[in-house]
Parts: sequence; C-alpha cells; structure tokens
Amino acid sequence: MTESKQSEKQKEQDTQYYFHTEKLTVGYDGRPLIKEIEMHVRRGEILTLIGPNGGGKSTILKSITRQLKTIAGTVYLENETIQKLSGRDLSQKMAVVLTERMQSELMTCEDIVATGRYPYTGTLGLLTDEDRKKVREAMEMVHALDLCDRDFKAISDGQRQRIMLARAICQEPEIIILDEPTSYLDIRHKLELLSILKKLVAQNQLAVIMSLHELDLAQKVSDQVICVHGDKIDHYGTPEEVFTPDYIRQLYGITTGSYDPLFGCIEMEAVHGTPEVFVIGGGGSAIPTCRRLQREGVPFATGVLHENDIDHEVAKALASEIITERAFEPVSEEKVQEALKVLRTCSRVICCVSSFGTMNAGNVVLREEAERLGILETES
Repeated sequence: MTESKQSEKQKEQDTQYYFHTEKLTVGYDGRPLIKEIEMHVRRGEILTLIGPNGGGKSTILKSITRQLKTIAGTVYLENETIQKLSGRDLSQKMAVVLTERMQSELMTCEDIVATGRYPYTGTLGLLTDEDRKKVREAMEMVHALDLCDRDFKAISDGQRQRIMLARAICQEPEIIILDEPTSYLDIRHKLELLSILKKLVAQNQLAVIMSLHELDLAQKVSDQVICVHGDKIDHYGTPEEVFTPDYIRQLYGITTGSYDPLFGCIEMEAVHGTPEVFVIGGGGSAIPTCRRLQREGVPFATGVLHENDIDHEVAKALASEIITERAFEPVSEEKVQEALKVLRTCSRVICCVSSFGTMNAGNVVLREEAERLGILETES
C-alpha cells in the first residue's frame, strides 16, 4: 500500500472515532515525557490507561484536556482540533475529573455539582429549575443526595470523588476524562462508580478515557487499554490482548509475586523450601488454605489437581510443589504415586474436600494414607 493510500485509510478510520490524537507528544517545560501518542475512542467505549506510577498517565490526561500545553501533535474531538474550541464549547462536550483538589470556600456539595451546569447558564451563572433538577439527578445517581448541604471541604476523599463525578454527569458531556476515579473509594463505591460509568456509556453513548491503578477493574471495565511505559505507549489493545501474565510482569517490572489474568488478581510470592504440609483440594476448596499457609510462611505441596481446576491457578503461584493431572482426565495411578511420595515427607496433610467424584477419585488414596499415618486434618 502506498503512503498516500495509507494516509487516506487512516483519515477514514479517524472519522469513526469521537476522540483521537495524532503524533501527540506531552511533557513539561518543553521537555518531552511521552512521544508519538496515537489514541482513539469511539462513542460507547471506555479507554483505560494503565502503567507504573510516575509513568505519565496523568500528564497525558492533562494534555488532552488543555490543562497542560502539548509539545507536539494534535488532539481531535469529532475531527475538530480542541484548540479551536472555545472554553464554553469544550465544556459542553468534555467533562474532566482530575486528582487535584478543587478550591472551594464556603461551598456545599450541591454547589460544587451545580458548577457542572455553568457551560449552559448565562453570564450571571444563574441556575434554572431544570438545571437544579439535573444537579439533583446527578447526585442521586452517585448516591450522594445525603451530602447536598455538607461543606465540600469537610467530607472524605471518597465522598469528594463521588461529588466530582456527579459534577461531570450533570455537565451532560459527550466524553468524560477521569484520572484515577476509584482512588480513595471503598470496594462498594468503586463498583458503583464504574457501574455508573458503564451505564452512561451504554445509554448515552458517551466516550470515556480514564486512568486506573486497579488492574482487576481495568480488565473488567475497559473496551481498550493503553499501557504507558518509558517514553512511549508500550502496548495498545483489548483487555484480552494486554492482560497476560508475562506482559503485566514486564510492564510493571514485577520481580516478586505474580498477576493472574484469569482471576484478575495478584498473588504473593510462594514460600520456597521443602514442603511441610500437603494440601488435598479441588474446585476452589483449597484456595483459602493455600493463602493462609503462604501468609504463615509455611512451604506446602498440593495435588493431584487438574490443569483446569480453579485451585490450580492459585496453587501454581503459591505452592512450592504441585502435582498436576491433565484437564478432563481421571487422576491416574501414576500421579497418585507421585503425590504419595511427596505426602509422606510432610508432617501434616490438610484435606479441603468432603467428597470425591469420578475425575478426582484417585485422591481418596491420598486422604486414606494421611489418615493411616495419623497426620490428617480436614478443612471443608
């Protein structure tokens, strides 16, 4: 394909996106931090930035929202450069929720949310009854109506996050930019906030660009993921393409512990050494025991586990030794004997299952041997 045809194809693709950048370079005081940034998002999509702390995610977000002057390149909103948009026009299209504290003196939470209506009010900034209705609806959506009359400076960081999201919602934007929106939130409000975003994206066909530190949430909520590392965008793709054990380890420079993309969670480093405990599990029954032994610093072995067993995913990260059977195959005599050899060297055997089925019937032999040796403990 010739260069001109490639350029035409790129332009055609860009018209499909609500937001995109071309060869964007961002940094401070004219010094480039991240170069040649190409990012794009359609209406009805969530694009998430991940990467190590201090890598430049916030710098990118500040640059694409005109909070920070870009060094090179162009930012487009509906194929129009954002530099050409007036502040009022940009505010009617884009809402921004950054991590900086908003300066507020003697303002209630409702007052803060109401500032999201200013792009639509007259020069005096007077709110109509319809504006006030939208303010209340936005606060209700983020479960913050009880904060209406509270001093914004006197509420918790997590409550501030919800108020700032309500402010963005009542702005009625076409795209929302958020920098670490789940920081300071407890688990309930993390889930509620992301559920609200997903609902807005689906119902209103919003575009969302945000940064997240929680990899499990980024994996579950994003349509596309950008990985910021070094002075460039290191990887750009779907969660399925990005969240692999090897890549996440490389991106964050993980040297201890591991990240499991199947569960979307991290595990601590295994306790190394000769196994002192043998764990008989299956079907997720052994996960609490494996994690407890790791916390206690006890090296342990486990088996016989099928490769597709949920216990296997945790055991391969935490156990010092694991005996594994192929998926969908009955536990073989060979694997039973291998497990017995390890089991007999341990001082304790913990059986986490109360019954055995056809596929793991061979593990009954392990339980019986532990009982014969007088070292059997049960956790079921």
